[in-house]
Amino acid sequence: MSVLTHRTRGRTGGTTGSLAWLLVLGIVLAALNLRTAVTSVGPVLDQVSAALGMSGATVGLLTTLPVLIFATVGAATPSLARRTGEHRLLLLALLALGAGLVIRAAAGSAEVFLLSSALALSGGAVGNVLIPTLIKRHFPGRAGTMTTVYTTALAVGTMLAAAATVPIEQAAGGDWHVALGVWGALAAVAALPWLVLLRSESAAAGGTGRLGLAVLLRSRLAWAVAAYFGTQSMVAYIMFGFLPQILVDGGLSAGQAGLVLGVFTAIGIPVSMAVPAVAARFSDQRPAVAAFAAFYVTGFLGLWLAPASWAWASAVLVGIGMGSFPLALTMLALRTRTPEATAALSAFGQSAGYLIAGAGPLVVGVLREATGGWTLPFLLLFAVVAVQSAAGWYAGRTRYLEDERTHRAVAR
Repeated sequence: MSVLTHRTRGRTGGTTGSLAWLLVLGIVLAALNLRTAVTSVGPVLDQVSAALGMSGATVGLLTTLPVLIFATVGAATPSLARRTGEHRLLLLALLALGAGLVIRAAAGSAEVFLLSSALALSGGAVGNVLIPTLIKRHFPGRAGTMTTVYTTALAVGTMLAAAATVPIEQAAGGDWHVALGVWGALAAVAALPWLVLLRSESAAAGGTGRLGLAVLLRSRLAWAVAAYFGTQSMVAYIMFGFLPQILVDGGLSAGQAGLVLGVFTAIGIPVSMAVPAVAARFSDQRPAVAAFAAFYVTGFLGLWLAPASWAWASAVLVGIGMGSFPLALTMLALRTRTPEATAALSAFGQSAGYLIAGAGPLVVGVLREATGGWTLPFLLLFAVVAVQSAAGWYAGRTRYLEDERTHRAVAR
């Protein structure tokens, strides 16, 4: 272990001193970038698809790509981290993210745009899994506070890329290449702290034995976390994809629906700031699970029965219900004892969860087209919230992933 690392380990095993502040900066900058590859392309997708001659199938693949990459690359991240080192792997992920964004911005064909998007999304997928692990390793006594920092930066980056891409395009004279390429510069800045943090790579090594996939597949807690993560992500994808159409069909103008969507997105920032720190103060997160489910149900009822009259209030209620996302990320640290277990649970929960979530928008689209109305889609949303509540009720109680393996060994 290096002298720098030795001098910055706290009594509880956490990282302190100047290295801790550098880690905080690195986590914040990395989190700001994890969704830019996803949310920056949507506002200019029409221009991109027209310029590159994308078919409907190609556009569909592009919109499905984040779920596929987050699931597959996320699952491989713990193994990559053991071979490469967590700090080094996150640095490589940010470099891949930035390179993918720059190549995508300069793409002259649909194929290059898709491949470079996959590269950028792969960097984001690695960060999704690694950052909860780094929080558990370096800040074990401040997991709630650091998860608040992480989820807030993630929400800000998500909204920033969605809101600023079109103004950047307009400022560049309608050039979508510039509007997409600028986010690669943000990824380059985020990589700088991790270049310095390579010196402390030994602080990210060691620990207990890893939890293999076979162990996770037999774990009720791992499946509960995956189901909770997946159902909340499914609700998010459905809302971001269909909320404007729900409101327009309910009587609002396209401009009004856009404003409501903006407020709905912005609600995620204060919610992300509050939820992890509060949830970490308690050993049992089931009351929070129930509260977010209640916000969801109330908001969905308003959007279903009176979308024009209750649009703003319903959007705020559903936006608060989206606090289930930072709660799910907080559970990754609270339901494990070691960073290695956090990495395993993070990879399994997010990978399986994103696969679950990916089906949501497709099913809602099919139901909407088949029936011409929103009754069946809303019934689906209520069913998803019911599953989320059941999974969260199991995962929210005080228990640890490592203990399940111990109990099975004792039973044998």
